[in-house]
Amino acid sequence: MTGNGAPPLAGRREWWGLAVLALPTMLTMMDINVLFLALPHLSADLGASSTEQLWITDIYGFLIAGFLVTMGTLGDRIGRRKVLVTGATAFGILSAVAAFSTNPEMLIVIRALLGIAGATIMPSTLALIMGMFQHPKQMGAAIGVWATSMMAGIALGPVVGGLLLASFWWGSVFLLAVPIMVLVLVFGPILLPEFKNPQAGKLDLLSVLLSLLAILPFIWGLKEVVRSGWSVAPVLVAVAGLIFGVVFVTRQRKLANPLLDVRLFAIKAVSGGLILGLLFAAIQGGTGLLVTQHLQEVEGFSALKSALLLLIPAVLMVIGIQVTNPLSLKVKPGIIMMVGMLVAAVGMVVLSLYDTTSGVAVLIVGSSIIFIGGSPIGVLVNKVVMGSAPPEKMGSAASLQSTGGELGVALGIAALGSIATAAYHSHLTVPASVTGPAADATRESITSAVQAAGSQPPNVAQDLLSAAGNAFTSALNTTAGICAVVFVALAALAFATLRHIPVPPAPPTGPPPEAAPEGAAEGETSAEAAQA
Repeated sequence: MTGNGAPPLAGRREWWGLAVLALPTMLTMMDINVLFLALPHLSADLGASSTEQLWITDIYGFLIAGFLVTMGTLGDRIGRRKVLVTGATAFGILSAVAAFSTNPEMLIVIRALLGIAGATIMPSTLALIMGMFQHPKQMGAAIGVWATSMMAGIALGPVVGGLLLASFWWGSVFLLAVPIMVLVLVFGPILLPEFKNPQAGKLDLLSVLLSLLAILPFIWGLKEVVRSGWSVAPVLVAVAGLIFGVVFVTRQRKLANPLLDVRLFAIKAVSGGLILGLLFAAIQGGTGLLVTQHLQEVEGFSALKSALLLLIPAVLMVIGIQVTNPLSLKVKPGIIMMVGMLVAAVGMVVLSLYDTTSGVAVLIVGSSIIFIGGSPIGVLVNKVVMGSAPPEKMGSAASLQSTGGELGVALGIAALGSIATAAYHSHLTVPASVTGPAADATRESITSAVQAAGSQPPNVAQDLLSAAGNAFTSALNTTAGICAVVFVALAALAFATLRHIPVPPAPPTGPPPEAAPEGAAEGETSAEAAQA
């Protein structure tokens, strides 16, 4: 605290440190999407089967979600900067190795290790930001930059991948990580302070194992359900994940130093914010997949053209994030998020009314309204969750928030994908001219229908694509209608759980207070520095 009682202002060092934190955050999000366009190229080069292709794309996200809680809590114990720099170093080395993989098995293993390394970045960066920027106005701006870097990574992944593949081989999409992680390795120890909880106990390895046994089978089961439909094996695996999750939570309640402090869920703002973040990520992930499929499979656009079109709503979301920051200094966060969810519901209504004669502009307008309405979530949920958690549990809170996002995307793709698949089947009428294997493929999915059309005579292919396209559009309409209702429910949840959170205090007028002294010893917390 400064002499006038206000939180200390961050100085130039902290703002340069924020740039160091934003770059790896953007990269880890980009790494999820950038591989989609490269997959056909690397599959042809390495001879990857369809199953191996699925593992190459999915294992990264699986391991990120599985280790986020562990890495966030580990940062509380041994130091958040130490975990971040170590993870960034590993990420850069593994990315270079991945670029020169010689077979699918090698790439799958490297992608798995990349997921573990990537799990160190998001909870560490967010927890460090909360410690570096203590003044409310600066904290809001810093979290806005962090949230913008995440959205930029999601938006730019396919575009950057397409541009690199136009001039280089598939390994170039991995090499992109190397210079960014070198910057973190060089400047992180110089610009970033160390934060940790000096009272933290030892890491409980059994809890780490239980968290993996809970998260990984659950995500895998959900993904398999959407890929292959309801069958016994993936459902049992998902249920097993839920059972391990119950065992994990039970153990955390009994430990003096838990891996994840489940008592955080007793804080109304934390639980409400986490639910909002998880369900918005679920809807965003599920509908994003459906809109992308529609652009490629129904409209027939290339992957790069589809990515450029989807860049429009993503850019508008980034702009919305920038507008949210000053607005949050005047309006309560619960009210902003409630209104945002209602705006997103309007976007879903637009998608529910879209048909193949409306033009692709309607599809992009509906998606843009959804992204604009959801733009406050990325900033304000983080503020609410991190601001409501005790300072010594910021790493755990950050990992909870990040895990909720990863789980939300997996849940949304599985749940909304299953709803869309069921709606596709119910609305599909296979033309009489389409028979045999082509008819079976048409009934399976829009992707199979498009592949089958390539081997049919022109008139049959046209009938097939028209029927499949109309059915998929109806499935998109049905799913969007359901999501509109969910968004209205989320607006009610935001009002019920977050309306009590006040607007941050106005920044002090007059000459700005001096920044916090930088003479704190290595490993010393901000509270200890203040006492010193």
